[in-house]
Order: sequence, then structure tokens, then C-alpha cells
Amino acid sequence: MRRKFNAQSSLFTSTSNKPIARELEQISRILDETPRLLDLVYRDLVGTKRDDTGRMGLNAEQVLRCAVLKQYRQLRYEELAFHLDDSSAFRGFSRLEMGQYPCKSILQDNIKSLREETWEAIHEEIIGYARREGIETGRKIRVDSTAVETDIHHPTDSTLLLDGIRVMTRWLACGKDLRPQPVYVFSDHTRVAKKRVVVILNARKDALRKAAYRDLLAYAARVAGYAEAAIPELRSFQGSDPRDLLIVGEWFHKDTGRLVLFKRLKAREPARE
Repeated sequence: MRRKFNAQSSLFTSTSNKPIARELEQISRILDETPRLLDLVYRDLVGTKRDDTGRMGLNAEQVLRCAVLKQYRQLRYEELAFHLDDSSAFRGFSRLEMGQYPCKSILQDNIKSLREETWEAIHEEIIGYARREGIETGRKIRVDSTAVETDIHHPTDSTLLLDGIRVMTRWLACGKDLRPQPVYVFSDHTRVAKKRVVVILNARKDALRKAAYRDLLAYAARVAGYAEAAIPELRSFQGSDPRDLLIVGEWFHKDTGRLVLFKRLKAREPARE
């Protein structure tokens, strides 16, 4: 059983003067002034099912507000379920009734039922409200990003050269899978180049480090030579499969630029690793 909203708010809802609670209050006011959002959400929740039978589930307003909370606070479903159980501010914003404590699976099932087209329509409705209120024109988009810890190495000269050798070798190997096969010759020096980088990073003596770096530069020069010889062959490639032609065009567009950067890095004076 589904409803769009609760006609009577809970008498036990309390307000807070904390900054987050005040922001939630303003968001709640905007949602109340755009009632068409409930129609959009309700349509996805009900779908082709009957809405007058079965157990009473989260109504459309609660699902929308829980989804807003999840995105606003960047919460996982498990964290959202905890805050909806623990925080009176979150419960008041979501307009959950007494005894209503949705678990993470219920929240996920309900929020995931909203289609991409529905979210697009919700965004358009919010932008329309902002235009009417003189808050935002909607002509510019502001994109924010969050720094996330990941496994990425410090970009030293030797590791950048190794990356260039690896990418160029992969590109040359993939070219050999085309039909008819392009005529160029190359060898895979990725393994020996990786060994040289390990020596460069771990060597205690400068003489040993410089010798390994010279070897690495020599292998990089070989790979760059392979790539330069392969480019004319790929430029003149004529295959019967249109997909191969698209792949070759993409390679040629991207990897000629990569080759220029690779040769520029190779020509640099070796820096201390």
C-alpha cells in the first residue's frame, strides 16, 4: 500500500538550531513548495502495481526526502538507516512516523526504484523553482569533486617512462589483432623495464641508479622507434570491419599525442628519483 504523503505530521517532531538542521529546514521548505515532485516519485514507486492493498510502505514523500538526505550527506544505505534511527533532525526531515524505522534494504529498494528520467524531471522542477524565486538561472553548472584515497604511485621520471613503455607496447600488441594484420615489428620490453625501475627506486649507490636509468632510456627509445614505425602502417590501414577502422582512428588520434609526450619525457635530463 502506498500514499503520496502523510496528511498529519507527527506531534513529536522537534526542531534544532544546529547549522545542519537549519539547512534541512530550508530544503524541506523547497520540497513543500514543489509538490509535483511527489507525483513523479509516486509514479515510479507504484508502477503497474495496485496502491490500495498490502502492507503500508514508505510513502512517496518519505522516499524522496530519504534520497535527498542520502545525497546531501553522502551516506551509504547502512549509514542512512542508522541516522534515520538515531537522529531526530533526520527523522523530522524525512517525516517518518512513530515506530517507522526503515532498514538499509528497504531504503535501497525504494530509492533505487526511481528511474533516471524521474531524477532528471526532479532536477528540472527544482531549477524551475529556483528561476521563479530568483535564486538561480540554471544556465551554468557547478561541479564539485571529492578527493578519494587510491593506489597511485608518485610520478617520478622512471615510473612515467615505464608507464609510457607499457601503454605503447599494449597499443602495438593490440594492433597485431587487426585483420589484415599491419606490417610492423616490435618487442615487449615491459618486464625488463620494470626491473630497471625497481633498481632505480631501491639502489643505494648513485652509479648503479644512473646505469639502470640509462638502460631504461635505451628501452624507451626502442619502444618509441617501434611506435613511430607503426604509425604510418596504422594510418594507411584498410580493414573490412568498420569497428576496426573506428578503433584504429581512435588509437591514431590518442597515441600520436602520447608518443609526443613520451619522447619529450625521454629527452629530459634524469632527475634524482
